[in-house]
Amino acid sequence: MTSRLTNLADETLAALVRGAFGLVRLLGPDRASNLGAAGARLLGPLTSAHRIARENIDAAFPEKTAEERAAILRESWENLGRTASEYVHLGALWDWDPERPNSGRIELDEASVARFIRLRDDGKPAILFAAHLANWELPAVAAQRNGLPSAALYRTPNNRAIARDILAMRSGVMGELISAGPAAPIRMMEALDAGLHLGMLVDQRFGRGPKIRFLGRTATANPLLARLARRFDVPVHGARAIRLPGNRFRLELTEAVTLPRDARGSVDVDAATQMINDIVADWIREHPGQWLWQHRRWRM
Repeated sequence: MTSRLTNLADETLAALVRGAFGLVRLLGPDRASNLGAAGARLLGPLTSAHRIARENIDAAFPEKTAEERAAILRESWENLGRTASEYVHLGALWDWDPERPNSGRIELDEASVARFIRLRDDGKPAILFAAHLANWELPAVAAQRNGLPSAALYRTPNNRAIARDILAMRSGVMGELISAGPAAPIRMMEALDAGLHLGMLVDQRFGRGPKIRFLGRTATANPLLARLARRFDVPVHGARAIRLPGNRFRLELTEAVTLPRDARGSVDVDAATQMINDIVADWIREHPGQWLWQHRRWRM
């Protein structure tokens, strides 16, 4: 009986979320993004996550004034609201045309385009890391839309009915999707064995991971990327989106990162995990209002 009630509650909530997605879809990407920003700016401060975000920003930027930190917090809520509202419009957001580059809402520099083409055409697997910056789904969309054989790790919502609907939305605009969980490492290894380009977000707390320094404080981090790089000895690149005025984005792809190695020449997992997080921290310092501060990243 309890299971039936739980399933009914999940399906009811999923139906409400599905209806909200439908309304957001009718608005179009620009109006949806603007409305999402306004809604999050209004409602975000009423949640417990607001205090968490404020404390995180205060600790990360003690040198900034109170007004500067408040502006970062406000922008972070706006970015979160925009990203949530843009979810149903991911396919429409990606309008980059190689024949008319940077004429739409997506902007790429020539160096990133050249790196992407080399990565796509070399016939080898690789690992790409990203962070919860701007609209963090766009790097995976870029890979799928431009012919990069790819797989991406994603976190499944607890509500199975909502998870089903979100997976259906993602499957049309992204490559192979790997659900986070006990089987994920095996599926990720299979993806690399198959020659795919494996993407993963690396900026969240991982309680069982090694301790690192992140934005000036001790945190734990997921060492899986470094372990996969050690095992498969594949190149590792960073990919990020930057939100621009006018509901536009700039995407950047880094050169392959030279990971630290131990005396035997293998990737040093702890040192490589620290290096990757240092790169992400630099990204956040560049655009602090575009990061997801509303989680307990430093909880030990």
